[in-house]
Amino acid sequence: QVQLVESGGGLVQPGGSLKLSCAASGSLSSFGAMGWYRQAPGDQRELVASITSSGGTGYAGSVRGRFTISRDNAKNMVYLEMNSLKPTDSGVYYCNGAGFRRADWGQGTQVTVSE
Repeated sequence: QVQLVESGGGLVQPGGSLKLSCAASGSLSSFGAMGWYRQAPGDQRELVASITSSGGTGYAGSVRGRFTISRDNAKNMVYLEMNSLKPTDSGVYYCNGAGFRRADWGQGTQVTVSE
């Protein structure tokens, strides 16, 4: 399977910003739609943002207006820019296919929004 490596997480204060990155070992374009997923403690993994091969985006209601997903197929990268962060945004963020192709889950990157 294609390897996906997430990075960019960390500790940030409420109202702050982070930009997450996802590097794919293979061709990103082969995935079609890509997404960012979040798993909070005790919760299921949730798709919070997705982007199609043509650039169309979708967001969970909890992040809409604050998060922006983007992709760079030439660099095999997917990004998630997070603004106006809230404590409820905390969790482990993973990237993966959101359409027909799904790779093994990576380690994710931890995002903690707290004072």
